[in-house]
Order: sequence, then structure tokens, then C-alpha cells
Amino acid sequence: MITNLKGKHVITWQEWSKEEIETLLDLAFELKRRKMLREKHRLLEDRTFYMLFFQESTRTRNAFETGMTQLGGHAIYLTPKTTQIGHGETAKDTVEVLSRFGDGIGVRHCSFKVGNAYIRELAKWSKIPVINMQCDLYHPTQSLADLMTIREKFGPNLRGLKFVISWTYAPKYIRPLSMPQDLILLMPRFGMDVTLAHPPEFYLLPEIVEQAKKNAEEAGVKFEIVHDMDEACKDAHIIYAKSWGPIAYTGSDTEGADLIEKYSNWVMDGRRMNLARPEAIYMHCMPADRGIEVTEEVIDGPHSVIYDEAENRLHTIKAILAATVW
Repeated sequence: MITNLKGKHVITWQEWSKEEIETLLDLAFELKRRKMLREKHRLLEDRTFYMLFFQESTRTRNAFETGMTQLGGHAIYLTPKTTQIGHGETAKDTVEVLSRFGDGIGVRHCSFKVGNAYIRELAKWSKIPVINMQCDLYHPTQSLADLMTIREKFGPNLRGLKFVISWTYAPKYIRPLSMPQDLILLMPRFGMDVTLAHPPEFYLLPEIVEQAKKNAEEAGVKFEIVHDMDEACKDAHIIYAKSWGPIAYTGSDTEGADLIEKYSNWVMDGRRMNLARPEAIYMHCMPADRGIEVTEEVIDGPHSVIYDEAENRLHTIKAILAATVW
């Protein structure tokens, strides 16, 4: 177990060893047990954590804020409009000051080709740990909760499980690439065979896909890309079906919306769920477009673990905070 994680940034799990991630998982399970037993665990008493959101959030904001409260600390919600960031203050000036006030900072910034660069600029100057609460490339706090959930359902040895991340139809807005990209990077490292399914125009960033292939090769597992949702779902143990935009293919929201409509049959329904193994689980990071990208019979059915998955955001985020915040 690696325990010297104080002050370590969480921008992508690619910058963390598998053993370091295992430490966080062990801690998350322990903190979940202690919450269940009403055991106090005020590990961050008198600590302050800043939450800077460029985009709105439900699970991420509330998991961080609740987590800091349960750990004995305090979380402060910030947006560009409620700070001088909205008036042009630089990342350096912002984080230099906040580093002197508090003990950690999280940032959600999903703007394509901007978000991750901004978070890395903060980390460059920060004296306190910077946690990526989702950017244009990665969503590490969600993927860690997903991994915890899979271990709860299948046990610690995940080798041989077929993990499917599939694109789905959801017309409301162009969603970022960060969720599928984080999943294809992390899951092979823990022994799962990964299948990425999407229509041809909805490919992920080539450099991320190459990293995922390398992770799979190093772990001795399979990684494949298919353009048929039915084929992907066959014999799956985990089906993670959600939407993302054709961002790597086109920078046009109009063209992107037209492409989404072209594939309106990519819906997670009972027929596709039945192509998976009997013990398979359905996952989604939420919010999910009910009746559009997923049918009610699936999202509310016996295979769905979406609320367990959402709950585990709290426990894994608490583990990250307890391990990294000074």
C-alpha cells in the first residue's frame, strides 16, 4: 500500500500507479464502512477545499461538499462569475492566492481544448493538491467510483470480465469525451477486457485510444473497437452506455447534432441488455436521458446499479480528499 499521497494532484489516473489507485480504493471501502456504522472520521478537521465549477453539477458538487463535511472540513463553491476569473484573472494568480488560504482545490472545466490545459496551469503554480472534477479529456473521480462499484458487484479479481462502453443516442446537448476516455484508460489496468462501441463519427481522441491500447497490452487484456451496439453487448459483464459528442470529428455543434440524429437507434433497451450475460450490470454516470438513450426497463431494471454507482462517488471522493489534502 502506497501511503505518501499527500499533496498529489489528481488530473488523470495515467499519472498514478496501480498501487496508488488501490490505496484509494481500500480507503474508499473503509470510509464507506465507517459511514455505515456512524463512526466519526474527521480526518480533515479545519481543512478548506475550494470547488471551482465552470459547468454545473449535481453528483460531483454534492459528493465533494458532503464529503468534506463528513471528513470534518469545509468546501467552498466557486464559479468564474463569483470570482475575478470571470474578469480575466489568470490561473496563476487565482491559485497562488487560494493556495495560501486553503488546503486543496477541485476544478470542473469541460470546454474542449481548454479545460485540461487550464487545470494543468493551476497545478503548475499550486501549492495545494489540484483535483480534476471533470475536464475535456478525463473524469477521474467518476471512473474511480465506477471501478469501486464493479468490485462490489464482481469481487476484487476482475480479470476476464467484458467491460463495454457504448455510445448512445441523446439529442439534448453535445456531451464531452471525458467519460468514455477515462473508462477505456482505467478499466484495462484492472484486468478487464474492454470493448468500445460507437458510430464511425463518434470516435475518441486518437492519442487517448493509443494509450488505452498500451494499457491493455501491458495488463495482458483485450481492447477492441466496434461500430455495432448489438455486437458489443453480446456476453458483456458490464454495459456502460452513455452519450458523447462527435467532438473529435467535427467542431460544429450543428453538424454534431445532425450526426446524433443519424444514429437514433443506438438506445440501451431490454433486448440489448438480454444479449449480455445473466449477471451483467448496467452502468451510467448520470444524468441519463430516460426513454431516449436508455429505456425505463433497463435503467430501473434488475441489472441497473446506477444509484450504487452514484453513492460511490461520495466514498471515493472522500478517499481522494483524505489521501491528498494536507
